[in-house]
Amino acid sequence: MRWIRGGRTLSAQLLAGHVVVLLLAGAVGFALWARALHGRLDGQYEQRALAVAAATANVPQVITALTDRDPAGIQTLAEQIRVATGASYVVVIDRSGVRYSHPNPALIGRRIEEPVVALDGHTHVGIDPGSLGRSANGRAPVFGAGRIPIGEVSAGVLEKDVSAQAVAELDDVAVYLAVGAVAGLLVSVLLARRLKRKTFGLELDEIAALVQEREATLHGIREGVVAVDSTGRLTLINDEAHLLLGTSAPAIGRPVRDVMPAGEMGDRLFAPSPDGEVTDVVVLHNGRVLVGSRREVRHASRVLGYVVTLRDRTDLEQALRELDENRSLTDALRAQQHEFSNRMHVISGLLDLGRYDEAIGYATEIDQQAAALADELAANIDDPRIVGLLIAKTTVARERGVELMVSCPRRLHVPPRCSAALVSIIGNLADNALEAITGANPPERAVFLRLESSDGSITIDVSDTGPGIPPGAAEAIFSGGWSTKPHPDGRQRGLGLTLVREIVRSFGGDIAVQPGAGARFVVSLPIPAPVRP
Repeated sequence: MRWIRGGRTLSAQLLAGHVVVLLLAGAVGFALWARALHGRLDGQYEQRALAVAAATANVPQVITALTDRDPAGIQTLAEQIRVATGASYVVVIDRSGVRYSHPNPALIGRRIEEPVVALDGHTHVGIDPGSLGRSANGRAPVFGAGRIPIGEVSAGVLEKDVSAQAVAELDDVAVYLAVGAVAGLLVSVLLARRLKRKTFGLELDEIAALVQEREATLHGIREGVVAVDSTGRLTLINDEAHLLLGTSAPAIGRPVRDVMPAGEMGDRLFAPSPDGEVTDVVVLHNGRVLVGSRREVRHASRVLGYVVTLRDRTDLEQALRELDENRSLTDALRAQQHEFSNRMHVISGLLDLGRYDEAIGYATEIDQQAAALADELAANIDDPRIVGLLIAKTTVARERGVELMVSCPRRLHVPPRCSAALVSIIGNLADNALEAITGANPPERAVFLRLESSDGSITIDVSDTGPGIPPGAAEAIFSGGWSTKPHPDGRQRGLGLTLVREIVRSFGGDIAVQPGAGARFVVSLPIPAPVRP
């Protein structure tokens, strides 16, 4: 069968294979049918010959001739019966095996080679080689007085006549098999075309190479890849995607809604989309910062599904946040340096003018102002990191021409487990408020920050006099990548509020936003119970 495989396309190989199978099946079926038909016809003609033989054995003239051992007139009678019944021969034989009739007159009066089997008083059928050739034969005993066998009548139909009948019936079978073969060929052609369309014309070696390359590529890259077909079922998910999504195998073949995590991840990347494509959206999932994209897969005009790619930016985002914190610290130090320089210039001028008392009074005043702010914050907040953060943000706000007013009605006790979370929440909300005012430049430039603890929770209330949240964007602002202005270095913005909400949710807290002019965020953060030894 090398001619089937060598140098042929996959569809041609399948078509050739189907044709060979059809031809072999047809030939074997035809042979088996012919064999069965021939056996059935042999049986029918044997019974027909036996009927002729039995009818002849009961003719009185035959009985009389065998009883008297007088063959006169038997040849004529036998020929008449043969012609009338369509038999090939009718031979009357006495008990000693002598023929009284035969289609070949030369054999009349001569003995037969085989024994006279019907002398046992029973009929016999079978295939007899005979003097005239192979035939379907029937033998019936001729009974004399006292029901004693005195001879037999042998009748038969030559095999050539049986074969002619078989050929006549097999013509119909051949036509039926030919029609079946043609129908099977047409179906094979259609299947081959469908297979070619399903495999996009690729051959077996090309498909095998693609599978090997796909496995090596998808499980070797450091990006998560998820493929979903047009029915919404997963067809591929590599190891990195399992790691980033927190899923586990087996997932292939299952509906994507049953495998993908609910929430922002599933809604933004795996939910139906009008345009079918999503580009570089930032989502937080299981404490990771992920950048995801979705692209439709098309062949010609047919949509085959879509592919989602995921990139882990957790480490990068952590580094960027640390860089932002360092920038904030640098800005605060620069602002303090600028403010310190201005104050030194004032003191230097007063000294140059000889107004020593005024210079001493001015220095004492600014020292008391700085100490007063630090003392006030330290008296109301027991966490030095938060105090340092607020002093730095106040200095930055003053440098930008914004008044940052911090209020804390009662002393705020911050559990060590909440310290880092509060620093991140306060820092992000304060930075957003300062940026909103700096960018919009409203008539009144103020940020109000209120910290309060009560009933086992800490409330952080941050509001500003900026343009506020656009209508209908109260929920969108928490989506990764949302921002009212681009970052000067082109880096992805809008992760601050997303991180804040993720931190708040991890503590079981709640964050509320007030849309409209002047944004306001209220965070309620439960205080975890102290761990007892």
